[in-house]
Formats: sequence, C-alpha cells, structure tokens
Amino acid sequence: MEVDDYKPVKMVVVDGIVMGPTHCAYDNCTEELQNARGGAFCIQHKTAYGNVCRMWTCGNQRVAGTLACATHQGRIDENLPWQQRGPQPAARAHDNNEDDDDPPPRAHFFGSSKFYCVETVCAPCGVVIAWTKFDKSESPTCILNFLQSIFPTAESRPGYVCIDKACRVLKWCNPAPLNGSAPNLVQIAYDKNGRLCLQRAYNTEASEQLNAWLGGFESILKQMKIGNFDWFLHTMMFYHTQQVIAKQKKKEKVVNMQQEEEEEEEDDDDDDEGPARHWNLNDNADEIVD
Repeated sequence: MEVDDYKPVKMVVVDGIVMGPTHCAYDNCTEELQNARGGAFCIQHKTAYGNVCRMWTCGNQRVAGTLACATHQGRIDENLPWQQRGPQPAARAHDNNEDDDDPPPRAHFFGSSKFYCVETVCAPCGVVIAWTKFDKSESPTCILNFLQSIFPTAESRPGYVCIDKACRVLKWCNPAPLNGSAPNLVQIAYDKNGRLCLQRAYNTEASEQLNAWLGGFESILKQMKIGNFDWFLHTMMFYHTQQVIAKQKKKEKVVNMQQEEEEEEEDDDDDDEGPARHWNLNDNADEIVD
C-alpha cells in the first residue's frame, strides 16, 4: 500500500484532575450526603447507623451530644485517632506506581468521604468526549473500565490512546509510526535550516489543558453536592467544547480563504500571459499566419 493511501487515524487524550465532591462515608457508598454541611452519611446509612459510635467496628452506643461512645471519648489535647493534628499531606494515588492503588479502609466515620478525581477523555483538538468521577483512585482498572464504557466495540475504539500511564494501563507503549500509516500524527516539516524533519501533528496535552482550566473552579465545586457538581462541571465542559469547535471553524475558514486567494493569484498569472496564439500553415505558402 502506498503512503498516500493511508487514512487519518483517531486518537484520544486521557488525564485526571484531583478534585471531587463529598459523598457518604460508608464503605462503597457514593450517595449524596443527607447533610452537606458536616454530615458523614447518606439518608439510608444515617438511619441504619443510628446512635452507634462512629469508630470502625465499635458497636457501642455513643454519648449524647457526641459521635463517639464513652470508650472513645477524650480531651482535645490527647490527639485521639479521629482528631485532626493539623494539615497532613495525603498520599496521592496519582503518584503511586501500584497496579491498583486503592487507599486503606477508613478507621472511623466522623467525616464524609470524597471522590478522588475527575477523569476526562478529549480529542487532540480539545473537544471533550467524555468525563467521569473516580471515587478512590485513578487506578488502571478504573481507567480501563471507563474507556470500555465509552468505546464498547472494536469499531468504536480509537487507534491511539494518549495517557501518561500508558505503560501501566495498556501494558505497552506504541509510539506514532514513521512509515506514513498515521498521516495526521506525524507529518513532514522543515526546520529553520530548510532540512526535512518529522513533526508531531497532534496535541498530547489537550486533557491537561482542560483540567488546568477546570482547576480554577475547584474552590466552588468542592462545596457543592454531587448533583450540583455534576451539572456545573458538565455545563462548563459543554461551554468549553463549543468554544473549541468555534475556534476550529474559524481556523478552517481562514485556511479556505487563503486557498481561494492562492487560486485567484494563479488565475491572474495565467491571464497576464495573454491570449493563446494559434498558428496555421498556409497550404499555398510557407508563410505562417497568426
């Protein structure tokens, strides 16, 4: 097959941003909190837990006006397990190298849980294809399940997935081929010295750029309930996508105008050469008639 016969390939860019709303603290429950201002459980688990001490595996009744039983009561200066000791740096699953980096189970239910991150899938141009929330970590299993839900069939899957965890998620890394089979990934260009060189023809930071923009709304988003968080984030991504499409159309219009101008200049050059001259031979003479 000739290089010119290859068709453009499809690529998506995947990345996550550590940000998310709070949800029920009970194990494997991501329902909305009954009380978003200091609550720890959804309606169902708040009713089920009742007046039981909020320490894990403790079944004692809690002291009135508190969240713990008599055994787990203590003064503030005792620094008991559920009392904060100032800001503690949390281990980010983003930076771990384990295959499935879920955090350890909770030791108590004195506060709510929180979604770990928002994962986005974008086209290299910046158009948002899909997004979701990961509860505990950005593990390879979560990413693969997310991609499977977006691209369920082999026909719908992109030819390339650009992700900073490719060696862990996909178990292999396939760089863009140089044989011309991916014409919209690698293109031939000229450097400043006029020499031919291979140039990347796509944006691998589309999702990171989107996440950097979304990070500006984190202070607002982290105060929202799950429903409000989802609506606001989806609306902002829709707005972002509309802006990207508008820019792409503007670029396309400029390119078309430049092509039309070049074609008009070529036509003008042809006209400047004057009318075509027709030469005929006179049958009765050697004279050439114009």
